Amino acid sequence: MFNGSNLRLARLYNERSLEQVADRVGKTRQYIQRLESGTAVPTPELTRELAAVLEVEPDFFRIQVLPRVNEEIVHFRKLSSTRVSTKLSTLAKAELYGRLVDLFEMHLDLPPVRFPAFTAQTQEDIEEVAEKCRADWSLGLGPIDNMTRLAEKLGAFVTSFDSVSDEVDALSVPLERPFIVRNTAKKSPCRQRFDIAHEVGHLILHSGVMTGDRVTESQANRFASALLLPRASMAKYFPRPVGGRINWQGLSEFKLAWKVSKAAIIYRAHQLALLTDTQYKTAFFGLKRKGEAIDEKEDFLIPQEKPEFFNNALNFLMNDIGIDKKCLAHSLNILPSAFEKLIGHPVSFEASAEDTETNVVSLMAYRHKHY
Repeated sequence: MFNGSNLRLARLYNERSLEQVADRVGKTRQYIQRLESGTAVPTPELTRELAAVLEVEPDFFRIQVLPRVNEEIVHFRKLSSTRVSTKLSTLAKAELYGRLVDLFEMHLDLPPVRFPAFTAQTQEDIEEVAEKCRADWSLGLGPIDNMTRLAEKLGAFVTSFDSVSDEVDALSVPLERPFIVRNTAKKSPCRQRFDIAHEVGHLILHSGVMTGDRVTESQANRFASALLLPRASMAKYFPRPVGGRINWQGLSEFKLAWKVSKAAIIYRAHQLALLTDTQYKTAFFGLKRKGEAIDEKEDFLIPQEKPEFFNNALNFLMNDIGIDKKCLAHSLNILPSAFEKLIGHPVSFEASAEDTETNVVSLMAYRHKHY
């Protein structure tokens, strides 16, 4: 009944190498590899030792369900420098997180998943998909106040894995209940909002498509730009150059209103022919000259968005239904310590009525405030 793939899953989840696990249980690297491949079976005593080292229950190794999360289905935005070990540990964390989401589905009446599936071949197709999504989601043409909340209202969980490093930009997992994993390390609020919009683009445009190549990443970027900065609103409100000079004050105000980085706004403006090639290059060189190539001076004025859907679901399970963390951990066949790592440290369990109901700033309100 020992399932070696679950030994590998637990090892990767804990970011342990074959050598590290072997040393802890007094075996060789080759023997642990044989256990994972199914060509050897451990004794009951060794099974208990492996479980203790990897913070799981012995029954974890007897689960016969095959992992659902793999590189072929995950929209995995990794960098060329991403180590294989980082990629594998991230996928392992996503697999266990998906199993926890399944528990939520079993015990809770969660909102429906509302990510439509579209096929887009051209840039114009993507613009039209983004515009249709805005219309279907009743977003209007104004700034999206909270991109994280929008993804959650559409039925996705949004989370972050503490150990996900700069090697992984973000990822989304298109299971029946999708979830988006952000990289919060040293990222501005604007970049995190764009990351979530990018992953929403993958969930909508690339159902059943293996992503990560230049074409699919470009398509998701175009969708994110079009969703966050509708072309009709850009044409009307983008602060054009004054006397041929970049309107930096106007760009700063526009950024604070739309919560999109100046770099992304400049790129979008060039995309829509609102800036010439020369103006575009001048603007980007200007950002570098100001020391704003990565972090921009207004970033601290824009609040970080905190996911609430997951914390609210967990809070309801524990406080209203009475299923404690120990019971939830046992349901996953992991120890409470591993469960704590999986859920992180929820900081906010209850969303205010205003936060729950209001997700966008109406275009009328934006017009009145800024013009």
